[in-house]
Amino acid sequence: MSTNVDTPGTTVAQRIAQALPRLTRSHRQVADYVLEHPLQVATLPIDELAAAVGVSVATANRFARALDFDGYATFRAELVRGFESLVAPVERLRGNLEHPTTVAEVFATALDESRRNIEATRQTLDYTACEAAVERIGKARTVYIAGFGASGWLAGLLQHGLDSSCRDVRLLPGVSGVTHAARSLMHAGPKDVFIGLTFPRYLTDTVMLAQIAREQGCGVIALTDRPTSPMAPLADVALYCQTETSYRPNCETSVLALVEALTSAVALRAPDPVQSARRTLQVLRPWLHGANGLPRIDGPSARSAGLSGTSGMYGTSSTSADGAALNGASKKKKKASR
Repeated sequence: MSTNVDTPGTTVAQRIAQALPRLTRSHRQVADYVLEHPLQVATLPIDELAAAVGVSVATANRFARALDFDGYATFRAELVRGFESLVAPVERLRGNLEHPTTVAEVFATALDESRRNIEATRQTLDYTACEAAVERIGKARTVYIAGFGASGWLAGLLQHGLDSSCRDVRLLPGVSGVTHAARSLMHAGPKDVFIGLTFPRYLTDTVMLAQIAREQGCGVIALTDRPTSPMAPLADVALYCQTETSYRPNCETSVLALVEALTSAVALRAPDPVQSARRTLQVLRPWLHGANGLPRIDGPSARSAGLSGTSGMYGTSSTSADGAALNGASKKKKKASR
């Protein structure tokens, strides 16, 4: 039987529409499920699809043949086409689960993958692009950072790393959603920089914000995995990071290493990095374990914890001064009453 899987413009939905008049009731049942859940079906072997729809495996296979495919395998291959980057993590995980392994082996594999991804990133990194990224960030009036999904946590670490070296760093994702992020970018301009982090499976939110940033004349820096990423064409500077992994959609370790390298370089290029580090330490000192200068906390809970009357934010003890002031006020009150 002929299959036109590679015919340009031919899709599973089109084939279903063409074959619909001659499909049996059970075949239409499968067709409805496929049209409603195409991405999910692209990850399902034939027995799981049959169970999900409530038909036999033979019926699922005959449905594929009714669409002029050789069988379920070629039907699924056509359905997957265009979803490759989305279904790849599922397929990798399915393959790994077919070969049972121990917890120790999983740990060793994950750590080896992190090491290989970091090394591959280092080997392929364009240091001219790194220099350009550091220069743009250092000169920026405001640095806007966006990342969603797993990249949202990495975006937060990037914001944390740049905060002490840059004048104004803003993390766009927040409780109000992507629309508020878009509104924030309306204040951006040529003196600003937008940094977008996105990896397979790419999220449209980051890409759309990058487009808005470009429209505002804002410089765009992309942290992504390859030149075919949807962020790459929008970026003035792109830093690529290898993120291949067996058990998860991406290896975040290599991205974090790239983030740390970028923030370290920006800090080194800051006007006075040592003074900046000192100011940060001074501000954070009250909250650092073992450092002098814990803030005063009053109340029963503070007394039970032994914190009441401790030194102030800048290391000035308040216990004796407060006691003297209270005793002086008490003596004055007694004299006045006489």
